[in-house]
This record gives sequence, structure tokens and C-alpha cells, in this order.
Amino acid sequence: MTTKTYDPVPSRRVAFLGLGVMGHPMAGHLARAGHQVTVYNRSPAKAEAWVKEHGGRSAPTPREASAGAEIVFACVGNDDDLRSVVLGDDGAFAGMQPGALFVDHTTASALVARELHGQAVARGLQFVDAPVSGGQGGAVNGVLTVMCGGDAAPFEAMKPVAMAYSRAITLLGGPGAGQLAKMVNQVCIAGLLQGLSEAIAFGQRAGLDMQQVLQVIGKGAAQSWQMDNRGPTMVDRKFDFGFAVDWMRKDLGLVLAEAQRNGARLPVTALVDQFYGDVQQMGGGRWDTSSLIRRLDPAA
Repeated sequence: MTTKTYDPVPSRRVAFLGLGVMGHPMAGHLARAGHQVTVYNRSPAKAEAWVKEHGGRSAPTPREASAGAEIVFACVGNDDDLRSVVLGDDGAFAGMQPGALFVDHTTASALVARELHGQAVARGLQFVDAPVSGGQGGAVNGVLTVMCGGDAAPFEAMKPVAMAYSRAITLLGGPGAGQLAKMVNQVCIAGLLQGLSEAIAFGQRAGLDMQQVLQVIGKGAAQSWQMDNRGPTMVDRKFDFGFAVDWMRKDLGLVLAEAQRNGARLPVTALVDQFYGDVQQMGGGRWDTSSLIRRLDPAA
């Protein structure tokens, strides 16, 4: 159970769409911070379980969940999932009142962020793309980093509310900027994990005590969050936690598609994406992203 403390903010009427491994605890923090929360999930049983745990109420459609909400949050799987909960007769936009704000925490494309921002404005609504970093642990503990794109006024409106599950929320530019920043984040992580995998596998082949080596080099220039938090478990070949390979491949697909549009050269990212494909072929689609090391020593 998290020990997070919440800054006092006025209670708001909010909705949360999508109660997966990220959305469930994020919506829970909103409830514990004193907001009036209505939830929606494609599988109603998850919404009912959330209400039993946190109070509030559930609704059978995104439209009904969003009716009367001042801010609607969403955290779903991909562009198509996002459109399915936002658009159409049963979508959130159809139920939101003029001036209400939609905050999208899905890791999606910058294109869909700009598309939905435009549709929101045309309907008299507001939209902020706000993908998160910090994984399931960050969501559970309420310490996510949130990268935002959109207009300043709605950003300022959502920030104090979203701090219930965050430690840093930053506006990085116009519509789509949050999604682009999340892509930068994933490029960094992919490269770091491949380098860390090669380093650990090399050290083990050389006969070093890699737990000890990581403790030493983690105090120098090689230090990173991935080394501190995933290095020791990579040494022990433990991959049953954290951010799944399947999710990373989805995210890197967004990165590589955007790079084709903007002309960025990402040779290492493209290569690591292929390596993650190898891990999937090994049956590791739900392993943590640090499982890249299994390619280098599959028998370990």
C-alpha cells in the first residue's frame, strides 16, 4: 500500500477510463485525494472491483462516465483503443459538458493526440495529451512523471488534480508534444537496457561478480535508474515484473513511425526493436523489458 500524502486541492468531479495495471491505481489515488470519481472499463468486472475497493461509482459507457465530469482521464492501450473510448455515440466527447477537459495518459501517437485535440476544440472541449513514465510501481506509489502537450490553461487546470498520482508534471509544447517526449523516453530506455544487457553478459562471461560490479560502477558515470533497479534482477535473470516487452514493442513502433515522418535516424532503436521481437519469439512477450539479456545467453 502506498504511503503517499496528497496536497489539499478542491474536490473535483472526475472520470477515469481504463483500469489496467496503470489506470487502476491512478484512479485510486484520485479517490484517496478526495475527488469524486466515476470509472469505466471495457471489462465491467474490473470497474466493479475498483468501486468495491475505492468507492465512487462505475458507468457502463465512456459517455455515461464522462457526463458531468469536470476532468476526464483515460489510460488505455493504443490509438484505436483511445478513439473507441473518446469518439462515437457512446464516447466520452459525446457525454462531456462544454468546457470540460479530457486528459489522455495513453502512450499513443502524436497524430492521434493532434486529431483528438482538434475534435475537442471543435466541440467546445479541452484536451491534453499526457503520457506517463514510471511503470506500474510509479502508478501504485503515486510518483509518475507526466509529459504533457496542449494549451496552457487546461494544463494548469489538470496539474493539481493529476499530482495525486504524480511527482512531476510538465507542459512541453503544443498538442502532441507529450507523446513525442514519451517517445524520446522510450528511445533512451531501449538503448540503456541493451547496453546494460551486454555489459552484464560480458562481465559474467569474464567471471566477475556482477552484483558487486554493479554496486561499484553504479556510483560512477555509468549510473542510471535502469542499472539501479533492473541491473541486479538482470544478473539473476528475473523478469516477472515491470514494463512488458509487448508494450515496449508497441511504443517503439510509434517511435519508428514518427521517425519516418520527421526524418530522424534511429539505427540503434530499430535494432533493439528487432531484439525485442526475438524475445517475443522466445515466449517473453510479458517479460519485463530488461529481458533483452536473455538473447545474449538464452540458456542462463
